[in-house]
Amino acid sequence: MTELTNIPISVQGYRKLEEELARLKSERPVIIQAIKEAREEGDLSENAGYDAARERQGMTEARINYIESRMARYQVVDLDTLSGDKVTFGATVEVEDVDSGEKKSFTILGPDEADPAKGSISFLSPVGQALLSRSEGDEVSVDIPRGRVTYEVTAVHFHGTRGMQQE
Repeated sequence: MTELTNIPISVQGYRKLEEELARLKSERPVIIQAIKEAREEGDLSENAGYDAARERQGMTEARINYIESRMARYQVVDLDTLSGDKVTFGATVEVEDVDSGEKKSFTILGPDEADPAKGSISFLSPVGQALLSRSEGDEVSVDIPRGRVTYEVTAVHFHGTRGMQQE
């Protein structure tokens, strides 16, 4: 996948990542202390506490590096300013599976804030890509894990921050 130079993210999504970054950075001294204490227990070759603390440190540093590398590339978008009748970043799209009649609703967000369990998908996902620039009445066919599905766009809304589900 090619690297995006401008990655759209909602104001709320950006704030959430800023909070996560601050939390992760505040955990650094705790992890360092855990490593120090585990080191003092002696033999490091069979020291599960040491291994766990080092693994936690590695995962924390990797996440910090990931977030920091993305921050400069984010294009922060205020969802409350968006409107229109075509599917774009920030739109909530209602679709109906043409074969089964099943109705779904997706909010189109960036890759770092999309959460399918909460009804938001990335504009980079296969479904997100298929829906971009579509309008009410359009049909799109897309390959998903269970096979090829055809959706009819039944509505396009811009709810702004009201449309974002809170945790």
